Amino acid sequence: MNEVMDALVNRRSVRKYKAEAVPEELVKEIVEAGLYAPSGMGYQKPVILAVTDKETRDELSDLNRKAGGWKEGFDPFYGAPVVISVLTPKDWDQGVEDGSLAIGQMLLAAHAPGLGRCWIHRAKEAYETEEGKEILKKAGLEGEYLGIGNLVIGYADQTPKAAPRKAGRAFFIK
Repeated sequence: MNEVMDALVNRRSVRKYKAEAVPEELVKEIVEAGLYAPSGMGYQKPVILAVTDKETRDELSDLNRKAGGWKEGFDPFYGAPVVISVLTPKDWDQGVEDGSLAIGQMLLAAHAPGLGRCWIHRAKEAYETEEGKEILKKAGLEGEYLGIGNLVIGYADQTPKAAPRKAGRAFFIK
């Protein structure tokens, strides 16, 4: 099996992280992978916000928790020290597709150096709040953006196993 297929088959979502910081160079490398994702008509509309500041990370976690309806104290980012949000302009009709591809590529890029990673929903709801818009402003993002998703990364504190693949989901015309 080649390296790419190995990463595709063996990448798992991690839901428990160590507090250890991720080196900035690794975060930048993962973000770069997202910037190289295919995009509709090559317009490169997705923007990527990497958050390593604990206070902002915790604020995003709380916005996500509220959007998910969980009790206070629950961390929907599972203790991961890095949150990478992908957003697209609200008026871009291919935003969900473009942003999803960026997150997918970053999931694989985080797998390569052995980092744990997990796609977390509710970026849309979090960034629609006034607090979420303030975070974007703090990062220097102006305009109307749609949160596509969050990627949390860090050093895994668990070793998840793949569930067996369900049969009957691939079809071929020969």
